[in-house]
Amino acid sequence: MKFSHRLSDAVHVLAFVMIYQGGDLSSGMIAESIEANPSMVRRLMARLSKAGLLVSRAGSVDPKLGRPANEITLLDIYRSIEDNQRFLHIDEKTNPECIVGGNIQATLTEVYDEVQRAAEAKMATVTLADITGDILARHAQR
Repeated sequence: MKFSHRLSDAVHVLAFVMIYQGGDLSSGMIAESIEANPSMVRRLMARLSKAGLLVSRAGSVDPKLGRPANEITLLDIYRSIEDNQRFLHIDEKTNPECIVGGNIQATLTEVYDEVQRAAEAKMATVTLADITGDILARHAQR
């Protein structure tokens, strides 16, 4: 199973921009922090910009948050960068002649929808300010 790190990386980008405002905010520096490729960081930044979460201009190394950090939720970030916005996925190829195979998709769809709604509701309560506050608190404890 392949896991997506895009949400984590997008939060990383926004937290980096917020914490290091006034410093080196180049895609290369952010990529060094994430341990990723600068082109991947630029792609994430483009998506965040398109969603209004980041203000960035091509050729400029001065990105800024598009809204105050306490108004950017984890759900906002997730929706801006994930193509498939479903956490859980159902195997669509099951045997319809089997009791389980013929009914599991409908059953799991209901359960997975409930899980999705609960996760999104929680993500809507966590802000970038919460996340960066925790990052800075952990750093201060070192």
